[in-house]
Formats: sequence, structure tokens, C-alpha cells
Amino acid sequence: MAPRLQIRLMTWDVKDTLLRLRHPVGEEYATKARAYGLEVEATALGQAFRQAYKAQSHSFPNYGLSRGLTSRQWWLDVVLHTFHLAGVRDAQTVAPIANQLYEDFSSPYTWQVLEGAKATLMGCRKRGLKLAVVSNFDRRLEDILVGLGLREHFDFVLTSEAAGWPKPDPRIFHKALQLAHMEPVVAAHIGDSYRCDYQGAQAIGMHSFLVTGPEPLDPTIKKSVPKEHILPSLSHLLPALDRLEGSPQRL
Repeated sequence: MAPRLQIRLMTWDVKDTLLRLRHPVGEEYATKARAYGLEVEATALGQAFRQAYKAQSHSFPNYGLSRGLTSRQWWLDVVLHTFHLAGVRDAQTVAPIANQLYEDFSSPYTWQVLEGAKATLMGCRKRGLKLAVVSNFDRRLEDILVGLGLREHFDFVLTSEAAGWPKPDPRIFHKALQLAHMEPVVAAHIGDSYRCDYQGAQAIGMHSFLVTGPEPLDPTIKKSVPKEHILPSLSHLLPALDRLEGSPQRL
């Protein structure tokens, strides 16, 4: 009889897997701008942010670390570009808003824990699993997790800023396995991005689960991901893990 699989390590994405923003980015930006006497529509700021973030990520991947930027400067530039695209051309006016937004997004009060996250993490701990974070986040993540009462569940937190590589780069997953002293076959990754989380972990031989939420899946992704790897919510993880561990181990 083939040996049964036993998962010993679970690595976790954070944003939109365990946490999400309390308010949409456009609303956060508009509220802070208003506090500084600047009126800009939240919808316009939300659209501009998506453009600015995409452009910045393309030009300066992983917070521009290889180009001499700090993650703080990277984010300040994103905010300045966002307001510029939304019609505010005066960088001096936006600079104090950008600095305040950076501090606001460092605060746990700007974030909320997703339903079922704490219970699922506690359930994993009760099984004796080692837990770790593998996230395309910056240095602010540790304090955010502490403030929200989640840090205590993890053996370590590995951000793309600290690792030097963002998901789906295999090196960040290998780094996590090295820190945990685990092999890929006994590790599973949980996240909401098909490319960065699901495919990234699968590519190095880890198991993975895709957190989808209640929305219908993209048909292409639906065809590519086995049903047992899809999590409509975090409460589905432990039963899915039971099913995975009931299957023969890959040799």
C-alpha cells in the first residue's frame, strides 16, 4: 500500500487570504486627501491607483530593491502617481498626504481579519502543523500581524522585501522551506492568486490551495485547478486538508 501523505508545513499568503483593507483604496486616499483640504473623487483615485500600482510594479518590481529604492519610497511614488493620474499635478501638495497614507497603511486599524482566519489558524496549530507567512508584502507586515493578533500563529514571516524575490519566483518558496527545514512534498501553500500562490507553489513541488471566495471562478482557472484544491472560504481548508492527507503520497 502506498504511504499516506502527511502535511507538516503550511505557508500563507496574507492580503485577501487572511486580511483585507477595511475600505477600498480609493476611499482611503480620498478621505485622507479631504483631511488635507483636497477634494478628489474616490472612484477616480481607485482607478488611478490600479494604473499607478501596475506601472510601478512593472518598472520597479518588488519595491524597486534592485534599483536602489526603499519600499517606503516605492509606495510614496505610487501615491504621487495616483494623484497625478487623478488630476492633482502639484507634488508638493500631495507629499504630506502620501506620507500620512504610508503610516495609515502600516496600522492594523486599516486592515481587518477575514472571517474564519483565526479559527482556521488555531485548527492548524492544534494539528501540530508548522505555519509561516510567504507574502509579497513589505517590512510593515510584522507589525500589522501583531496588531491584529495573528503573528503568534506563525513560526516566521517571510516577505518578498526580506527575501529579495516576489511570488511566484521559486526562490521565495525555497527560502521558506529552508527556514522551516522542510521538503516540498510535506508543505502546502494557501493563497488567493492563481499565478503567484497556486502555480508558484505547485511549480516547486509543494501542494497548494486556492482561496476563491464566493465569486465564480474564471473558466480557465476552473479547468486548471482540481476541485479539491479550491477553497470558497477558509473554513473549507481543514476538510480539504483531510482529503489531501487521505490520498496516496506522491513518490
